[in-house]
Amino acid sequence: MKNKTTLTTLFLLFLFHFGVAQNTSDFFSKSDSFFKMNVKEGKVDYKGIKENPSALNELISSAKAISVSKSDVNTYQAFWINAYNLSVIKGIVDNYPIKSPLDKAGFFDKVTYDLAGQNITLNDIENKLLRGNFREEARFHFVLVCAGLGCPPIINSAYLPETLNLQLQKQTELALNNPKFIKVKGNKVQLSQLFEWYKGDFTQDGKSEIEFVNQYRKEKIEIKSKVSYYNYDWTLNQIK
Repeated sequence: MKNKTTLTTLFLLFLFHFGVAQNTSDFFSKSDSFFKMNVKEGKVDYKGIKENPSALNELISSAKAISVSKSDVNTYQAFWINAYNLSVIKGIVDNYPIKSPLDKAGFFDKVTYDLAGQNITLNDIENKLLRGNFREEARFHFVLVCAGLGCPPIINSAYLPETLNLQLQKQTELALNNPKFIKVKGNKVQLSQLFEWYKGDFTQDGKSEIEFVNQYRKEKIEIKSKVSYYNYDWTLNQIK
């Protein structure tokens, strides 16, 4: 009887974990298809999604029942990065036409989404679930896209557990080698306000902001360069 109970328990655990794996796999696959269809050259077709929101609504709805654990770091991070970017798009579409996410009061800190069993804001995803749990991972700032042109561009694919580190690395390198994002002129460098707002993320272990940036740049910036910050562009990153 004891053996039978043990086998039954193991079988139920297998079904549970298989179901979770299937749910996340399906979510990643459908997210990938959605981004490929609606994102081009770092901009989003909000108008087209507004006219036919079924795929987006299905994704957001499916994310409600998904369960992810911090112990499975890549799956956890990939899920919440995609969930953040999809929720930003959902927030824009729900209020479209709109010129900027800031035109909707509480866009980041009041509007909530039902994701993975939590009723949660965009700021909660970024600051509690991702930055809060993985303090050492500053590359999040180059993949979480806030719908503004000042943000690093959104990619037309999903972040996947098996390729997450490579994707984080690639997007960080693209941003920090982009002369429109990191503006160097002589011994002066202008950084995005992201570096001002989240300075602690970029200066861990005693590094300076320039030392952080230089880790990912082909052409290194002089360490003693004078740093300033240019204003963030909150204009909507929409396909026109």
